Amino acid sequence: MEKTIETIRGNFNAVRTGRASPAMLDRVEVEYYGTPVSLKSIAQISTPDGSSLLVQPFDKSCLKDIEKAIVKSDLDVTPNNDGEVIRLNIPPLTSERRKDLLKIVAKQAEEGKVAIRNIRRDAIKAYEKLEKEKKLSEDNVKDLSSDLQKVTDGYVKKIDSIYKQKEKELMTV
Repeated sequence: MEKTIETIRGNFNAVRTGRASPAMLDRVEVEYYGTPVSLKSIAQISTPDGSSLLVQPFDKSCLKDIEKAIVKSDLDVTPNNDGEVIRLNIPPLTSERRKDLLKIVAKQAEEGKVAIRNIRRDAIKAYEKLEKEKKLSEDNVKDLSSDLQKVTDGYVKKIDSIYKQKEKELMTV
């Protein structure tokens, strides 16, 4: 369940807000000598100011490949290649784009809740299997199931709070 929370945080960090953040480029895959690799493994990513990113590749020969990968990504930014580094100017979000991003974030949060519930369902099935094999009593299964439900509710609340925080971040102009 903790892994699900971390996945959701990672997904939310990849969604761009009005500020520039190196985490925006975490999901960008670059074709490097025929092999897809993550951008951060072949370049240094920094934020010189709040509205731009600077990508400095360790190998200057892959600048074109990095530029192609950024254009292909769904970030809606245009890279500026000066032969040494790639600059990405992050434009301010329009209200329409904010609403689209909010829908994406809400969908990701719901997927996280479903994943948590699936983990709960699998655990309850395992409890029932142990009960059938006479390794657990019916009372133990009920106690374990109620404890599991409390843990599940806690994780769902965590997802809700992370979602509310991201929603607030997205709607701040």
